[in-house]
Amino acid sequence: MNDNEERPVTIITGRVWKKKGGKPEGVHVMLVAPDDDSAVRRALESLAAEGFAEAELDQIGDMEGEPDDEPHLSAYQGALEGEVSIVTFDEPF
Repeated sequence: MNDNEERPVTIITGRVWKKKGGKPEGVHVMLVAPDDDSAVRRALESLAAEGFAEAELDQIGDMEGEPDDEPHLSAYQGALEGEVSIVTFDEPF
C-alpha cells in the first residue's frame, strides 16, 4: 500500500467487561491504523480509557465499505475522522 493511499477502516470484534467477573458485553471497535498490531494496541488503550476492566479480542479485519445501519455507520464515520469508535451490545449466551 502506498503512503498516499487511504487506509481502510479496521474492525476488531470481541467481548469486554466493565468489572472483572462481571457480565460480558459484545464489542466492535473501528479505527484506522497502519497495521494490525497498532490497531490492537490502540483498541485496548481506548477500551481501558472508557473504563473496561477486561477485553477479549477475537477477530480483526478490514471493512469492505460503509455499514448500512446505526450505530455502526456513525462508528465507521468516526473511524474515518481518526477516532477509535467503540460499539457495545448485549452478548448472547
